[in-house]
Amino acid sequence: MDTVGRLKLLCRNARHDAAVGESMPNPKPPSPVGDSLWPPLLAFLALQLLLLAPEWWLPGGSWLQPAIAAEALLVMGLLLGLTRREAGWLPPLLGGGLVLVVALALSDLAAYWSLGRPVNLYLDLPLLASVEHLLTGALGRVGGWALLLAGGVLLLGLAAGAGLAMRALMRHHVGPRRRLLGALLVAAAVGVYAMRNEWPVGLHFAAPAVDRVAAQGERVLATARERESFARALATPSAPAGPASLQRLQGRDVVLAFIESYGESAVRDPRYAPVVQGALEQLAADLDAAGLSVVTGLLRSPVQGGQSWLAHGSLLSGLWLDNQLRYDLFLASPRSSLIDDLEAAGHHSVAVMPALTAAWPQGRLWGYDEVHDYAAIDYAGPPLNWVTMPDQYTWHYFQRAVREPASEPVFAELALISSHAPWTPILPVLPDWSRIGRGEVFGPWADAGPSPGELWRNAERVRAHYAQAVAYALRTAGAWSGRYLGEEALLILLGDHQPAPLITGEETSRAVPVHVVSADPSLLAPLREFGFMAGVLPPEAPNGRLDDVRGWLRAAYGGGPERGVAVAPSTAQ
Repeated sequence: MDTVGRLKLLCRNARHDAAVGESMPNPKPPSPVGDSLWPPLLAFLALQLLLLAPEWWLPGGSWLQPAIAAEALLVMGLLLGLTRREAGWLPPLLGGGLVLVVALALSDLAAYWSLGRPVNLYLDLPLLASVEHLLTGALGRVGGWALLLAGGVLLLGLAAGAGLAMRALMRHHVGPRRRLLGALLVAAAVGVYAMRNEWPVGLHFAAPAVDRVAAQGERVLATARERESFARALATPSAPAGPASLQRLQGRDVVLAFIESYGESAVRDPRYAPVVQGALEQLAADLDAAGLSVVTGLLRSPVQGGQSWLAHGSLLSGLWLDNQLRYDLFLASPRSSLIDDLEAAGHHSVAVMPALTAAWPQGRLWGYDEVHDYAAIDYAGPPLNWVTMPDQYTWHYFQRAVREPASEPVFAELALISSHAPWTPILPVLPDWSRIGRGEVFGPWADAGPSPGELWRNAERVRAHYAQAVAYALRTAGAWSGRYLGEEALLILLGDHQPAPLITGEETSRAVPVHVVSADPSLLAPLREFGFMAGVLPPEAPNGRLDDVRGWLRAAYGGGPERGVAVAPSTAQ
């Protein structure tokens, strides 16, 4: 081949090589981010925050104690030490698990600050409907559902984002040094988990996800065991076969009125005492002016912050019904209640429940002759956020529609709800009860005061409204008693439970004041033997529990106390 031919051949090869080179991707230079420590470090810190922040906010927790979660070390060790081919399934699994743990942690946090106890999935899943009802009542249907939807979207977004972020940290190829780092992190996680309860490791290290899931499992198992033991105890004939006849109460109306969230803190806490004790002084003045006497006790409630029906049920049954399981088992048993005791004494039993906006089959199981729920109460006034009607109307309706038409003595349970959160608006007690009618008179207060959303942005303002709401409930009860209780009646006016720990603070007593009122001092005298004191102020220390009341009434007014269920205190929270 001559020189010209060789040159042509070289040119063709050069053009071919250039074309191939243009079609092939250029090799990328090593990315500085790929070898950077920042992505795994930031992922580690984010994981730490998700796992540990609820621990810092729980009652008794403190900022940055603990500071490192064993699970975060374990996850980072696996992500750094394994390839995508070896464990490509790991990121979505860990992302889903992280969301479940975070949801449990947030549920525990919400339950502690609202109910003073952790979540128990065995008991609390049915309460989801109550949460929705409370949110929509406080924030409106749109606001409540928007908040629930936002929470669901947030959890789904967290699951997806966590899975993608974890996958991004994994490599197609993992070198020896990276595998060594991953192994060291896994070993550190195992060591931290093994020594998390030892000092001083426990001050700074924890395994919050493992411990939370384990605690939830223990609560569920304990509740399942309790179902069997409490059911057996209820089936044991350890009590009189039938109800007692409370002979000394024959011919007298008996009114059992629960004031929502009226607890010991309202009377003792310096933030609330000036307002609430002023209302108690007015209550005492109204009773004294009507020739009525009062004694007061301080009894422990089985609940705090919510689930009022467990407090009601404990008093009525004479048994400590501190969880939904016990409540349901009691209603399914043949045991009698205070309702049966008073019906045996000739009373017509009535429940006035203005907060019940749905069917209440438990009313039939308790055995009430009549249940007056929201639908049955002819209220034409405005709803007041969560509160369907003010206490003054509830008392007015009870007097007009229940007591006055009755042809026989009445036993009535009233649920007074004006002191239920969100504690806005605050109404005055109208002096002219004859003008109340069907409640239209309360129209001017439909939009009075701040909205719940506005009020709850300021914690101090919320607490001030709480005290005013309890004071309104007490003043209204005093105004009704002074006008209408009469000489032949017995009133038991009490709180159902303390408000949420958000209002009372941590480690607060669960005791509630119990006022017993009558025009006949001889009816109150036997209660002094059980620790009740003359006047409207409660004793310094609790003198019993709500489940004691039924036995005390039986002992004081005839028939003798019913022996309680021979079973250990509840282990289910």
